[in-house]
Amino acid sequence: MLFQVGGQGTRPTFFEMAAAQQLPSSLRAALTYSLGVLALRRPFIHKILDYEDECFALLTLVLETHSLRTTDGSFAESLYGLRRRAVNIKVKGDNKGPDAREEINHTGLEKRQKVLSIVFLVILPYLRSKLHSIYNKEREAALQASLWGHEDERFGDTDYIDGGGNSIVSTSGSDTEESVRERLRKKIRKIIAACYPWIHAGNEGLSFAYQLLYLLDATGFYSLGLHALGIHVCRATGQELMDTSSRISKVRSRERERLRGPPWLKAVQSALLSCAYGVLDYAQTGLIAAVFFFKMMEWWYQSAEERMSAPTVYPPPPPPPPPKVAKEGIPLPSDRTLCPLCSQKRANPSVVAVSGLVFCYSCIFRYVSQYKRCPVTLMPATVDQIRRLFHDV
Repeated sequence: MLFQVGGQGTRPTFFEMAAAQQLPSSLRAALTYSLGVLALRRPFIHKILDYEDECFALLTLVLETHSLRTTDGSFAESLYGLRRRAVNIKVKGDNKGPDAREEINHTGLEKRQKVLSIVFLVILPYLRSKLHSIYNKEREAALQASLWGHEDERFGDTDYIDGGGNSIVSTSGSDTEESVRERLRKKIRKIIAACYPWIHAGNEGLSFAYQLLYLLDATGFYSLGLHALGIHVCRATGQELMDTSSRISKVRSRERERLRGPPWLKAVQSALLSCAYGVLDYAQTGLIAAVFFFKMMEWWYQSAEERMSAPTVYPPPPPPPPPKVAKEGIPLPSDRTLCPLCSQKRANPSVVAVSGLVFCYSCIFRYVSQYKRCPVTLMPATVDQIRRLFHDV
């Protein structure tokens, strides 16, 4: 068993790969926190936070495209001095003999591999984030429905059916189309909510398996995406690090040579390209500074021991709607301390779980045993749903 923790060789250590993988999430947290602080004084920034996934995906698309073009590595990998290399496996000797050996050669990335790397670095994380948000919303809606009932049942909404009892009467064709679309959206969300936990568990399991094999030096691929693309992440040599700036200047000079048109138009386009490249360079520097500043502030204000020991406090759930008195039910007395059945001061107060109303224990026990319902709301109830109270209000 070999645990690679040193800095020798071209193969990055497990800790370098893990740090490069966690950098985008840290960058997103830093940007979200910064925008949230600015939104306290500039309310229009809330519009950016409403489209947080789309804005961050667009930002990472620009950064990853520029980084792959200039350094053959993702934005996070280039910060750690890592590069992506295509893997070519050649078998030496007899293919079927026991002495056959596999020789791994690393070459530069092809255009197809760069495009697919953008897909794995930008598009798939964006889709995963959207699916996760849909799953959380559906889970919260299901939890609220299990506690307080559906919205339609809560506010007493009913469907209007025609005399034949076969179709729902709508006021206009547009309302019908909207209802069909809404039902389709709900079905799609329910399917996503049912399938996402399995997809997430499978993805996390494969990621853990690849990381464990990489840590044990059983494979050279850190993730399933790199394995599918046939790419190894290697350390950049000293010469490659020195040639990075010259390579960037060559790429930018080729971009300027492709400009066409009159001389004045070329000058304008060249100035715009220079401004764009300058903004991109400053953006990369600012993002790196934002990540380190966010991590420093996180360490300063909250230690690891406090994060582990601090209990998670969730906000209290919204109160359920007050019970409705049925037309044929017993009316509630104006004095809340009186029992609705005997109109006397409550003795041994007990609550009916289905309605939340409090009665005398003997009164409600006899009534529920005989009629199997709440006397006020007429909701079905059993004696097992009567709860004794130790403190009366």
